[in-house]
Amino acid sequence: MKLFYSPSSCSLSPHLVLRELDLPFTLDRVDPVTKRTESGNDYLTINPKGYVPALELDDGEVLTEGPAITQYLVDRYAPGTLAPLSGTIERARINSYLTYISTELHKPFGRLFDPALTPDARASTIAYLNRRFALIEQELADGGAFLTGSAFTLPDAYLFVIQRWGAFTGFDLSPFPNIVAHAERVMARPAVQLALDAEE
Repeated sequence: MKLFYSPSSCSLSPHLVLRELDLPFTLDRVDPVTKRTESGNDYLTINPKGYVPALELDDGEVLTEGPAITQYLVDRYAPGTLAPLSGTIERARINSYLTYISTELHKPFGRLFDPALTPDARASTIAYLNRRFALIEQELADGGAFLTGSAFTLPDAYLFVIQRWGAFTGFDLSPFPNIVAHAERVMARPAVQLALDAEE
């Protein structure tokens, strides 16, 4: 398998999952401006959407969208690890978190990377994100070490990636100590260290 990625982008989530599952794969870095891969290919011929991640399977099939990729990896190679089995209420809760992080955190957070964002739009986006992160903060206060309890699962990897963007955008996470502590727990995982070292 080959993962097309850009450092510290949302492609880090499937990268973490590949490392957690100890699967064989290669990395191919994508320049987000030129849309060229490190191996010299036009990324738009691989993923016409133009953004990462994309996972090229051994048979040449290409999967896109991080939550779809991570669920495929777990269901195909390690059912019941990092996510409960499909069709269970526990899996539905995982899917709920993945959807929430994707739509309520990931998408609006992306606006903060836009240098043309007006001060009013930035303030509005930050206020929106603060409300959305507050819900996650409360759930972490009520539960265990991770989003669904004591076990690290797919949405923990995804949340870790998104909260890291605060350092790149000036978004202040200090009002959310449970999220900060969650990130520290995820950062301590050996697979996470391997992924970050490979990207940075």
